[in-house]
Amino acid sequence: MKFYNKEPKSQNMSFELSQRLKALPPYLFKELDQVRDEVKARGVDIIDLGVGDPDRPTPAPVIEALQKAAADPANHRYPLYSGLNAFKDVVAGWYQKRHGVTLEPATEVCSLIGSKEGIAHFPLAFVNPGEVVLIPEPGYPVYNSGTLFAGGRPVFMPLLEKNGFRPDYQAVDEATAAQAKIIWVNYPNNPTGATATLDFYAGLVAWAKKWRIIVASDAAYSEMTYDGRPHPSILEVPGAKEVALEFHSVSKTYNMTGWRLGWAAGGADFIRGLGQIKNNVDSGVFQAVQVAGMAALNGDQEPVRAMGRLYQERREALVKGLAAAGLTVFPGTATFYVWVRLPAGLKSAEFSSRLLHEAGIVATPGNGFGPSGEGFARFALVQEVDRLNEAAARLAKLKF
Repeated sequence: MKFYNKEPKSQNMSFELSQRLKALPPYLFKELDQVRDEVKARGVDIIDLGVGDPDRPTPAPVIEALQKAAADPANHRYPLYSGLNAFKDVVAGWYQKRHGVTLEPATEVCSLIGSKEGIAHFPLAFVNPGEVVLIPEPGYPVYNSGTLFAGGRPVFMPLLEKNGFRPDYQAVDEATAAQAKIIWVNYPNNPTGATATLDFYAGLVAWAKKWRIIVASDAAYSEMTYDGRPHPSILEVPGAKEVALEFHSVSKTYNMTGWRLGWAAGGADFIRGLGQIKNNVDSGVFQAVQVAGMAALNGDQEPVRAMGRLYQERREALVKGLAAAGLTVFPGTATFYVWVRLPAGLKSAEFSSRLLHEAGIVATPGNGFGPSGEGFARFALVQEVDRLNEAAARLAKLKF
């Protein structure tokens, strides 16, 4: 028998990342955290308005529901892949009450480990290598990364202030529309705080039917509106389920970002495709968390309205300082983000760096959400009013 002799592998060997990972831009919020921590280590009092993570606790009845459900041995085993039937029933009931939309829970609702997970996985179900996905920018980075993971070709749609930060989908050329598989929309919008109307959704649905394009609507911020103004769902449009589905979550609405619970709702074909991906890559959402989600959706919604009033108060406190610093604020009426236009010639990264080093305030540079975000910055209203007043005072001392 002949033995093959070779040199042992080096203990210092390294492996090259896949092309799909190399194609991704650096994840914005990870980089922000690193720079913030470096400045904080120097003893600077940091007011962090970077990441959109609610600072108030989850409502007590939701926590109590989780505690009770977590003690039930029935919830200690593998959950149903597509979600507890009772949870999907509650989601369907919420859509009927909130939007007047009728859903079949078994086939038109799927639970998610937070909406981010579903958004990232959805292109894997419908996008073939080289097919186009239409992505708004500035926008949530996961629309792009999910497309790249599926081998799709991102085509970006600029969100411009003159259009109310809504995409001009009619401007998509015919050759691109013919190759497109999905169009992403997100209203109320991150990062701009812009909203959509039912007429906008109706026009988009009609256009998507013409080109046989799936409309994937990210509605994570739909309950975060000011002055009690309800925001429509794309599923309110008659016939929308033929081409559309909606991604939603309890994260921002009920201060449950760490709980990781969301859902997708809409056309049965879309829910089935997403479910097939999930069957192969995860084992569903911990059932006790779904029970807690049911308590949130079925419970008293006054805490949600109270948070809306609080975010509006916080916004007013911060805007005073922004205006005193000579900055222009987009008049959004939803989300807990403030979208700020910078003076001409001032780059987003330069502004955010100066703000951090000179005032100890973390803000997200707009270009981190896409090229059309250059010249803008995003502030998240995730500090108490007294801290926002302090941020306003620091801003007022700066001139841009």
